[in-house]
This record gives sequence, structure tokens and C-alpha cells, in this order.
Amino acid sequence: MKKTKFYELHKKADAKIVEFASFEMPVQYSSIIAEHKAVRDSVGVFDVSHMGEIFIEGNKALDFVQHITVNDASQLTPG
Repeated sequence: MKKTKFYELHKKADAKIVEFASFEMPVQYSSIIAEHKAVRDSVGVFDVSHMGEIFIEGNKALDFVQHITVNDASQLTPG
């Protein structure tokens, strides 16, 4: 089962985790009503990082990623 980069944050926030599209994803935190109220009164965030994966391969993969991003891609780890 795959996990997003946010998995540990979801667990620390006491999320109820379920299987979704081969990922362990949060489905609920406190209660549906409390979450609804929080979104209406403040803001809500939805983790969609499981919805797309990009594979960049080849001799010039790092050069390409360096060109299209603002971070130093040479410091990234695989995954």
C-alpha cells in the first residue's frame, strides 16, 4: 500500500485512514459536522498528491527538472 508524503501528518492529526486507489488516505478527522463547520468558518485542505505520479527518466532528467522547478532538484531524494 502506498503512502503520500503527508501520511505521517495525517496520522498525527488522528485521521481515520482508508485504502483509496492503492494509497492509504485520510477519510475523516474529528467528525463530518466538525469538519464541515471548520471549512465553512475557516479553510479546508484536501490532499490530492495521490492523484498523479510523474516519472522522469534519462540522461538529462536532472537537467530537465532543474529547468522546470525553482528548487535545487539535485538535493531531492528518489520517491
